[in-house]
Amino acid sequence: LVIYFQNVKSYNAGMLTALSNRIGDVALLLAIAWMLNYGSWNYIFYLDMMKNNIEMMIIGGLVMLAAMTKSAQIPFSSWLPAAMAAPTPVSALVHSSTLVTAGVYLLIRFNDVLMNWWMAQFLLLVSGLTMFMAGLGANFEFDLKKIIALSTLSQLGLMMSILSMGFYKLAFFHLLTHALFKALLFMCAGSIIHNMKNSQDIRMMGSLSMSMPLTCSCFNVANLALCGMPFLAGFYSKDLILEMVMLSYVNVFSFFLFFFSTG
Repeated sequence: LVIYFQNVKSYNAGMLTALSNRIGDVALLLAIAWMLNYGSWNYIFYLDMMKNNIEMMIIGGLVMLAAMTKSAQIPFSSWLPAAMAAPTPVSALVHSSTLVTAGVYLLIRFNDVLMNWWMAQFLLLVSGLTMFMAGLGANFEFDLKKIIALSTLSQLGLMMSILSMGFYKLAFFHLLTHALFKALLFMCAGSIIHNMKNSQDIRMMGSLSMSMPLTCSCFNVANLALCGMPFLAGFYSKDLILEMVMLSYVNVFSFFLFFFSTG
Protein backbone atom coordinates (compact mmCIF):
# COMPACT_ATOMS: atom_id res chain seq x y z
CA LEU A 1 0.00 0.00 0.00
CA VAL A 2 2.92 2.39 0.47
CA ILE A 3 3.83 1.97 -3.23
CA TYR A 4 0.20 2.44 -4.34
CA PHE A 5 0.96 5.72 -6.09
CA GLN A 6 3.64 4.66 -8.51
CA ASN A 7 6.36 7.26 -8.50
CA VAL A 8 9.94 7.42 -7.30
CA LYS A 9 9.10 8.85 -3.88
CA SER A 10 6.59 6.11 -3.15
CA TYR A 11 8.99 3.40 -4.31
CA ASN A 12 11.76 4.75 -2.11
CA ALA A 13 9.38 4.96 0.86
CA GLY A 14 8.18 1.40 0.27
CA MET A 15 11.72 0.05 0.09
CA LEU A 16 12.68 1.90 3.27
CA THR A 17 9.60 0.60 5.08
CA ALA A 18 10.20 -2.98 3.95
CA LEU A 19 13.90 -3.04 4.81
CA SER A 20 13.44 -1.37 8.19
CA ASN A 21 10.65 -3.71 9.19
CA ARG A 22 12.66 -6.79 8.12
CA ILE A 23 14.98 -6.19 11.08
CA GLY A 24 12.07 -6.32 13.49
CA ASP A 25 10.57 -9.34 11.75
CA VAL A 26 13.84 -11.25 12.00
CA ALA A 27 14.17 -10.40 15.69
CA LEU A 28 10.58 -11.44 16.31
CA LEU A 29 11.02 -14.76 14.49
CA LEU A 30 14.23 -15.42 16.41
CA ALA A 31 12.43 -14.76 19.69
CA ILE A 32 9.57 -17.06 18.68
CA ALA A 33 11.93 -19.87 17.66
CA TRP A 34 14.04 -19.46 20.78
CA MET A 35 11.00 -19.46 23.04
CA LEU A 36 10.14 -22.92 21.72
CA ASN A 37 12.67 -24.20 24.28
CA TYR A 38 10.24 -23.35 27.08
CA GLY A 39 7.67 -25.81 25.77
CA SER A 40 4.93 -23.35 24.88
CA TRP A 41 4.46 -19.76 23.83
CA ASN A 42 2.14 -18.93 26.73
CA TYR A 43 4.87 -16.80 28.25
CA ILE A 44 2.38 -14.77 30.28
CA PHE A 45 1.98 -17.62 32.77
CA TYR A 46 5.65 -18.12 33.54
CA LEU A 47 7.16 -14.68 33.13
CA ASP A 48 8.06 -14.64 36.85
CA MET A 49 10.00 -17.88 36.58
CA MET A 50 11.97 -16.56 33.64
CA LYS A 51 12.93 -13.18 35.06
CA ASN A 52 16.50 -14.10 36.01
CA ASN A 53 17.04 -16.49 33.12
CA ILE A 54 19.72 -15.50 30.64
CA GLU A 55 17.84 -17.00 27.68
CA MET A 56 14.75 -15.02 28.57
CA MET A 57 16.85 -11.88 28.78
CA ILE A 58 18.12 -12.52 25.24
CA ILE A 59 14.53 -13.14 24.11
CA GLY A 60 13.50 -9.91 25.80
CA GLY A 61 16.27 -8.07 23.97
CA LEU A 62 15.09 -9.50 20.65
CA VAL A 63 11.50 -8.53 21.45
CA MET A 64 12.65 -5.04 22.34
CA LEU A 65 14.52 -4.77 19.03
CA ALA A 66 11.39 -5.91 17.20
CA ALA A 67 9.26 -3.39 19.09
CA MET A 68 11.70 -0.60 18.35
CA THR A 69 11.53 -1.27 14.62
CA LYS A 70 7.78 -1.77 14.56
CA SER A 71 7.08 1.32 16.64
CA ALA A 72 9.68 3.37 14.74
CA GLN A 73 11.98 4.42 17.53
CA ILE A 74 15.47 5.80 16.93
CA PRO A 75 17.48 4.45 14.94
CA PHE A 76 14.61 2.97 12.92
CA SER A 77 12.38 6.04 12.95
CA SER A 78 12.81 7.16 9.35
CA TRP A 79 10.29 4.80 7.80
CA LEU A 80 7.20 6.18 9.54
CA PRO A 81 7.18 9.68 8.00
CA ALA A 82 8.26 8.18 4.66
CA ALA A 83 5.32 5.77 4.76
CA MET A 84 3.01 8.77 4.45
CA ALA A 85 3.35 8.32 0.69
CA ALA A 86 0.53 5.79 1.09
CA PRO A 87 -3.09 6.79 0.47
CA THR A 88 -4.69 8.69 3.34
CA PRO A 89 -7.09 5.93 4.56
CA VAL A 90 -4.07 3.63 4.88
CA SER A 91 -2.26 6.28 6.89
CA ALA A 92 -5.32 6.88 9.03
CA LEU A 93 -5.66 3.23 10.03
CA VAL A 94 -2.27 1.59 9.66
CA HIS A 95 0.31 4.25 10.35
CA SER A 96 -1.46 6.11 13.12
CA SER A 97 -3.02 3.64 15.49
CA THR A 98 -2.75 0.03 14.33
CA LEU A 99 0.62 -1.10 13.00
CA VAL A 100 2.90 1.26 14.89
CA THR A 101 1.34 0.48 18.26
CA ALA A 102 1.98 -3.25 17.88
CA GLY A 103 5.51 -2.81 19.22
CA VAL A 104 4.26 -0.89 22.24
CA TYR A 105 1.68 -3.59 22.91
CA LEU A 106 4.32 -6.29 22.63
CA LEU A 107 6.44 -4.50 25.21
CA ILE A 108 3.41 -4.07 27.45
CA ARG A 109 3.02 -7.84 27.42
CA PHE A 110 6.71 -8.41 28.07
CA ASN A 111 7.10 -5.66 30.66
CA ASP A 112 8.26 -7.97 33.48
CA VAL A 113 11.23 -9.20 31.47
CA LEU A 114 12.08 -5.63 30.51
CA MET A 115 12.02 -4.16 33.99
CA ASN A 116 14.73 -6.18 35.74
CA TRP A 117 17.44 -5.18 33.33
CA TRP A 118 19.38 -2.27 31.89
CA MET A 119 17.34 -2.43 28.68
CA ALA A 120 14.59 -0.37 30.30
CA GLN A 121 16.93 2.55 30.90
CA PHE A 122 18.24 2.32 27.35
CA LEU A 123 14.67 2.29 26.08
CA LEU A 124 13.85 5.35 28.18
CA LEU A 125 16.73 7.28 26.63
CA VAL A 126 16.00 6.19 23.07
CA SER A 127 12.26 6.78 23.20
CA GLY A 128 12.70 10.13 24.92
CA LEU A 129 15.05 11.19 22.15
CA THR A 130 12.54 9.94 19.58
CA MET A 131 9.78 11.95 21.19
CA PHE A 132 11.97 15.07 21.24
CA MET A 133 13.21 14.61 17.66
CA ALA A 134 9.76 14.04 16.20
CA GLY A 135 8.22 17.00 18.00
CA LEU A 136 11.08 19.27 16.98
CA GLY A 137 11.14 18.07 13.37
CA ALA A 138 7.40 18.55 12.92
CA ASN A 139 7.84 22.30 13.34
CA PHE A 140 9.73 22.55 10.05
CA GLU A 141 7.50 20.43 7.81
CA PHE A 142 5.08 21.63 5.16
CA ASP A 143 3.39 18.32 4.33
CA LEU A 144 0.14 17.92 6.27
CA LYS A 145 0.29 14.15 6.52
CA LYS A 146 3.96 14.16 7.46
CA ILE A 147 3.24 16.56 10.33
CA ILE A 148 0.57 14.21 11.68
CA ALA A 149 2.94 11.27 11.21
CA LEU A 150 5.65 13.02 13.22
CA SER A 151 3.07 13.73 15.90
CA THR A 152 2.31 9.99 15.96
CA LEU A 153 6.02 9.31 16.33
CA SER A 154 6.19 11.71 19.25
CA GLN A 155 3.27 10.03 21.00
CA LEU A 156 4.85 6.61 20.39
CA GLY A 157 8.00 7.86 22.08
CA LEU A 158 5.87 9.02 24.99
CA MET A 159 4.22 5.59 25.29
CA MET A 160 7.54 3.74 25.08
CA SER A 161 9.24 6.01 27.62
CA ILE A 162 6.48 5.77 30.21
CA LEU A 163 6.43 2.02 29.58
CA SER A 164 10.16 1.78 30.23
CA MET A 165 9.61 3.49 33.57
CA GLY A 166 7.26 0.69 34.59
CA PHE A 167 3.82 2.28 34.16
CA TYR A 168 2.51 -0.11 31.54
CA LYS A 169 -1.15 0.60 32.25
CA LEU A 170 -0.64 4.28 31.52
CA ALA A 171 1.08 3.37 28.25
CA PHE A 172 -1.88 1.22 27.25
CA PHE A 173 -4.38 3.92 28.19
CA HIS A 174 -2.50 6.49 26.16
CA LEU A 175 -2.31 4.03 23.26
CA LEU A 176 -6.09 3.70 23.19
CA THR A 177 -6.91 7.39 23.50
CA HIS A 178 -4.25 8.37 20.98
CA ALA A 179 -5.58 5.82 18.48
CA LEU A 180 -9.01 7.42 18.64
CA PHE A 181 -8.15 11.06 18.17
CA LYS A 182 -5.28 10.42 15.76
CA ALA A 183 -7.62 8.47 13.48
CA LEU A 184 -9.99 11.46 13.60
CA LEU A 185 -7.11 13.80 12.74
CA PHE A 186 -6.15 11.70 9.76
CA MET A 187 -9.72 11.48 8.50
CA CYS A 188 -10.09 15.27 8.69
CA ALA A 189 -6.74 15.67 6.96
CA GLY A 190 -7.87 13.29 4.21
CA SER A 191 -11.04 15.31 3.72
CA ILE A 192 -9.03 18.53 3.54
CA ILE A 193 -6.52 17.05 1.07
CA HIS A 194 -9.36 15.74 -1.09
CA ASN A 195 -11.04 19.14 -1.18
CA MET A 196 -7.71 20.81 -1.93
CA LYS A 197 -7.54 18.78 -5.19
CA ASN A 198 -4.96 16.39 -3.64
CA SER A 199 -2.51 19.05 -2.52
CA GLN A 200 -0.89 18.26 0.83
CA ASP A 201 1.04 21.49 1.25
CA ILE A 202 -0.18 23.44 4.27
CA ARG A 203 1.04 26.69 2.67
CA MET A 204 -1.74 26.29 0.11
CA MET A 205 -4.46 25.97 2.75
CA GLY A 206 -6.17 28.96 4.26
CA SER A 207 -9.56 30.07 5.65
CA LEU A 208 -10.63 26.44 5.82
CA SER A 209 -12.91 27.24 8.73
CA MET A 210 -15.03 29.28 6.35
CA SER A 211 -15.19 26.72 3.53
CA MET A 212 -15.18 23.47 5.57
CA PRO A 213 -16.68 24.25 9.00
CA LEU A 214 -17.55 20.72 10.12
CA THR A 215 -14.19 19.25 9.11
CA CYS A 216 -12.32 22.04 10.83
CA SER A 217 -14.41 21.65 13.99
CA CYS A 218 -13.58 17.96 14.18
CA PHE A 219 -9.96 18.75 13.34
CA ASN A 220 -9.78 21.28 16.15
CA VAL A 221 -11.32 18.90 18.67
CA ALA A 222 -8.87 16.15 17.74
CA ASN A 223 -5.99 18.61 17.79
CA LEU A 224 -6.93 19.85 21.25
CA ALA A 225 -7.19 16.27 22.47
CA LEU A 226 -3.72 15.68 21.08
CA CYS A 227 -2.40 18.76 22.84
CA GLY A 228 -3.89 17.66 26.14
CA MET A 229 -6.71 20.16 26.52
CA PRO A 230 -8.44 19.63 29.88
CA PHE A 231 -11.58 17.45 29.90
CA LEU A 232 -10.72 15.86 26.56
CA ALA A 233 -9.47 12.29 26.25
CA GLY A 234 -5.85 13.16 25.61
CA PHE A 235 -5.69 15.22 28.79
CA TYR A 236 -6.41 12.31 31.10
CA SER A 237 -3.77 9.97 29.67
CA LYS A 238 -1.10 12.57 28.93
CA ASP A 239 -1.46 14.48 32.17
CA LEU A 240 -1.39 11.27 34.20
CA ILE A 241 1.80 10.22 32.38
CA LEU A 242 3.45 13.56 33.10
CA GLU A 243 2.31 13.45 36.71
CA MET A 244 3.86 10.02 37.12
CA VAL A 245 7.07 11.30 35.54
CA MET A 246 7.16 14.12 38.07
CA LEU A 247 6.48 11.72 40.92
CA SER A 248 9.11 9.23 39.74
CA TYR A 249 12.85 9.24 40.10
CA VAL A 250 14.21 10.32 36.73
CA ASN A 251 17.22 12.44 35.98
CA VAL A 252 16.98 15.98 34.72
CA PHE A 253 17.74 15.03 31.11
CA SER A 254 14.77 12.65 30.83
CA PHE A 255 12.62 15.17 32.67
CA PHE A 256 13.60 17.87 30.18
CA LEU A 257 12.92 15.51 27.26
CA PHE A 258 9.44 14.66 28.55
CA PHE A 259 8.30 18.19 29.25
CA PHE A 260 9.96 19.96 26.33
CA SER A 261 8.56 17.36 23.93
CA THR A 262 5.09 17.68 25.41
CA GLY A 263 5.26 21.45 25.11
